[in-house]
Amino acid sequence: MFYSYYILYLYLKSRFLVKTFAIMIKLKSLIKIYLFVAIASVSYSCLVPEKNRVVQIDTTEVGTGIDSLLAIQLGADEYGMKTYVLALLKQGPRRLMIDSVTATNLQKAHLANITRLADEGKLVVAGPFTDNTDLKGIYIFDVKTIEEAKKLCETDPAIKAGSLMMELHPWYGSAAMLQIPAIHNKIAKKQP
Repeated sequence: MFYSYYILYLYLKSRFLVKTFAIMIKLKSLIKIYLFVAIASVSYSCLVPEKNRVVQIDTTEVGTGIDSLLAIQLGADEYGMKTYVLALLKQGPRRLMIDSVTATNLQKAHLANITRLADEGKLVVAGPFTDNTDLKGIYIFDVKTIEEAKKLCETDPAIKAGSLMMELHPWYGSAAMLQIPAIHNKIAKKQP
């Protein structure tokens, strides 16, 4: 029965129609629902040109502003938070012994590895520090354990070569951070 309601729910394309449909579901009035869908689909198709239709389903809870479906999707706890693994990238023991050509190639491979991990959904945030210290950058991994993060770090060519080393820590932060890569892809004109 839920599947039937879900299909009908997806069929409706306007916020007003969706809210009216949700009220009807609560009233468990199947005949009214089917009649409503028939009338709403005809009315909606007459009023809104096909090319301008955008499906947006509001999943926020009435009166709270909380989007429970998004919270579940992101793995958020009741505070909207989750645990990640934070990696501090530090200057490695061999960094000063590597020639400039090798360093350039390592940097390219390092950036390619970052892109791969981000594309796999394992790396949420990565970036360098811009001051000149032994602390070179950070990674924030969407993994459950330090061991998982360590295995991911071991795939980095700069770490393998000793140019960088990692210090790993469990870190509790906003689950909304998982949306950073998608937003970043919408605003980045160039990729490294």
